[in-house]
Amino acid sequence: MQLDPAKLRPSECCRLLNSTPLGEVINERQLHRYRTRAGHRIGDGKSVHLLKFAGLLIEDRHRPKADDTDAYEKHKDYSRERNAAKSLAGRDIGELPPISDPDRKAKAADSFRYFCEAYFSLTFHLSWSPDHIAVINKIEEAVVRGGLFSLAMARGSGKSSLAEVACIWAVLNGYRDFVCLIGSDEGHACDMLESIKTELDGNDLLLADYPEVCFPIQALDGIANRANGQLHQGKRTQIGWTAKEVVLPSIEGSKASGAIIKVAGLTGRIRGMKFKRPDGKTVRPSLVVLDDPQTDESARSLSQCANREAILAGAVLGLAGPGNKISGIMPCTVIRPGDMADNILDRDKHPEWNGSRTRMVNSFPTNETLWERYAEIRSEGLRAGDGGAAGTEFYRKNKAAMDEGADVAWKERFNHDELSAIQHAMNLKLQDEAAFFAEYQNEPLPAETVDADQLTAEQVAEKSNGMERCCVPIAANHLTAFIDVQGKLLFYVVAAWDDDFTGYIVDYGSFPDQKRPYFTLRDARHTLATEGTGLEGSLYAGMEALTADLLGREWQRDDGAAMKIERCLIDANWGHSTNVVYQFCRQSPHASILLPSHGRFVGASSSPFSEYKRRPGDRIGLNWRVPSVHGKRAIRHVIYDTNWWKSFTHARLAVAMGDRGCLSVFGDRAEQHRMFAEQITAEYFIKTEGRGRTVDEWKARPEQPDNHWLDCLVGTAVAASMQGSLLFGTDNQAAILRERVSFKELQQRKRR
Repeated sequence: MQLDPAKLRPSECCRLLNSTPLGEVINERQLHRYRTRAGHRIGDGKSVHLLKFAGLLIEDRHRPKADDTDAYEKHKDYSRERNAAKSLAGRDIGELPPISDPDRKAKAADSFRYFCEAYFSLTFHLSWSPDHIAVINKIEEAVVRGGLFSLAMARGSGKSSLAEVACIWAVLNGYRDFVCLIGSDEGHACDMLESIKTELDGNDLLLADYPEVCFPIQALDGIANRANGQLHQGKRTQIGWTAKEVVLPSIEGSKASGAIIKVAGLTGRIRGMKFKRPDGKTVRPSLVVLDDPQTDESARSLSQCANREAILAGAVLGLAGPGNKISGIMPCTVIRPGDMADNILDRDKHPEWNGSRTRMVNSFPTNETLWERYAEIRSEGLRAGDGGAAGTEFYRKNKAAMDEGADVAWKERFNHDELSAIQHAMNLKLQDEAAFFAEYQNEPLPAETVDADQLTAEQVAEKSNGMERCCVPIAANHLTAFIDVQGKLLFYVVAAWDDDFTGYIVDYGSFPDQKRPYFTLRDARHTLATEGTGLEGSLYAGMEALTADLLGREWQRDDGAAMKIERCLIDANWGHSTNVVYQFCRQSPHASILLPSHGRFVGASSSPFSEYKRRPGDRIGLNWRVPSVHGKRAIRHVIYDTNWWKSFTHARLAVAMGDRGCLSVFGDRAEQHRMFAEQITAEYFIKTEGRGRTVDEWKARPEQPDNHWLDCLVGTAVAASMQGSLLFGTDNQAAILRERVSFKELQQRKRR
């Protein structure tokens, strides 16, 4: 059948075009789109003109394509601008709400007391006591006019809350532009900052009157990452909102613009605290708030108290920088007599802090008989499970007589199941009298007295002889040393001794040197560990360096004579170090002086050293012995009775200066030996009877984990005994008389 190219049906056109070697090139649906676009130019509504259709395809093939790059770029720019505008609208907090009550805000700026009452009524919901009013006035004076103020109030009186609100008042009203919060540690300070952040973010009254500060903060919705991009009228607010620092928004006209609140721990990094603002100005703290700067552990330690007082006087009060004075508020609690808080509150010792103490009870009830009966009834009721109702009923019936003579500082302070503040105070006193006087009266009871035979750290620290460090007294004939081996550090003591056991502590320390007046083994910064060296290698290198220093030098006696250490014992009791100590003592250039040592706990139920059966080759002394060499280590060592020698050493420290057998320490200031004295008194003894004898058994104090210098001092005394020092009265052991026996007779005895 012959086809007409000018009048092809759509199906015929498709078959014709697909008949080429190229295969299928078009289908009826594609052809329909071409016919719709071209209209009647390529045929009528029923047929297709093949030549005209080919011309259309050729025209489309050679027509220049439109450049869509510009359109795409315009679309991208449009999308970018739209997203930027959307982001900008989301970051910009818009107009600030108006101040709700300008008069209230102005009055609060002039009165710290009114500020607490107006904006923190939920925190301070009870009426103020006279003590509160006095404390509030002191805080206001410290913030506005400057000065240092320490206050000790009863536990639960709101002293910490007053200090936190004082921070907010100081920055919101422009009195201080940089406030530093310092706690006993950094975690404590961060808790205080978190409380302040909660108030700035959630206090509706502050938002109403201080919108220039609180509105940008609340616009963060608790998302700290939004702080960097926050805008106000197109300008960055420069707000900071982290766990350790708050930077208030920079808003034009705001008194608190750019104010900083930062936290730190008292024993952490404090020096050099500063903040650089976006305008390039560097600001330093002008107000410091220290909330309870001591812990229960530090309060029991003389050296820690002295260390914290030194940090307070140096690093903290120097935060403002050269030529500037810093203001300070320190709420604190006296834990024990003579602790840091007790010293700071003492106006004779620290008049600059204007210390103020308040009590829960100014005077106690005079009718002690009724209160003793009340205590019995209340205790019986508590044991029966009535929650103290019987005691309260007894107090209700006798209230007038029982309240006679009593005067409490805060009459509104008592629990819902109590009738008065007097009853509340007496309940606390009955619960724990020692805690009551410390926590609520700020007059802690004297510490429990130790046995008269047991020394205190104060007594040891004050037992100084005025000699210079490393100088040997002229009366000394022997110089001994002891090294206590620990995983991180080596502790050592060098002591000089007379023949009658009069001793002088010449030097003590740790290796590596910590270069600070107080530290513990747990928080040592410089340790024996070196890169690429294991435990044994670091111990060996440490002992090598330390003995080279101690044993290689000449110690000058005050008459000009030069002395060297005669005997140095090294503790080999620590399990990981025993083998390396033996190896070092055998291989050291000072092997003739060194000797591994093992302290043994010889209790009342143990066999004393005096009952030890001597073996050939043994050397026996006063509660120590050097066994003959046997076994794989092939080096002699000394074993001594730790209980006996600790009692002996403490007895030497208790002897009065100038008497025979007295042990003293170099220097003339007790402060420099606080840490040493604490370690020397880190153990106490209990007299124990067993097997017909009484023995002082020494135990570690739980609050003082480090006793390394005590072990060292005891070791130097053992070494002095080995070198011939002898205290009068300890030489009464019967000498063992042995007849002279010829070598021939010894051989005959062996054959028998």
